[in-house]
Amino acid sequence: MRRRILKWFTLLVIVVLASIGLYWIYLYQQVRFLAGRDQSHVAEAIVVLGAAQYNGRPSKVLKARLDHALELYKKSYSKTIITTGSYGADPNYSEAHVATEYLAEHGVDEADIITEQASVTTHDSIRAASLLVKSKSWKTVLVVSDGFHLFRAKEMFEDEGIKAYTSPAPESPIEASASQRLWYSLREVFLFSAYRLVDL
Repeated sequence: MRRRILKWFTLLVIVVLASIGLYWIYLYQQVRFLAGRDQSHVAEAIVVLGAAQYNGRPSKVLKARLDHALELYKKSYSKTIITTGSYGADPNYSEAHVATEYLAEHGVDEADIITEQASVTTHDSIRAASLLVKSKSWKTVLVVSDGFHLFRAKEMFEDEGIKAYTSPAPESPIEASASQRLWYSLREVFLFSAYRLVDL
């Protein structure tokens, strides 16, 4: 009897682990599919997800996102840009503020920029941006980030009831590096799994 229970338990563990493995493979494919697909579409706001800044200057990753958002703005995909990202380790400059200043310096009317600098995590930023969007009775956003980041961002926006289109930054230094692309994409698989688990 004990041997039979052990056999069924072992089989159950194998099935569960195999199911988790297949789910992670599926998520990885979704992450990479959206990373390589530009869904640029007219929306009520362009949302730029935050990344590191250094002493008031955008990192290469953040600059790539901002340059792409700037291009989309100039092509009239939206009249509004929402910048996101908190202070992190730097108490003097938030990612969102640095992003806003960069965009203004490159020709975006400051009246067209909304700065959301209170959120630390991607999920917090998306929730805060969603509240801003809903407060204006808007329903659509065009999300700009590195390609690996967009699957999770899109799902989170749509969980908040916002239609999200995605557009990966073409000059992303992370996406240009095969090793970083792999690492960050795998990281997204686990972060999205954790998000779904917590949301159950």
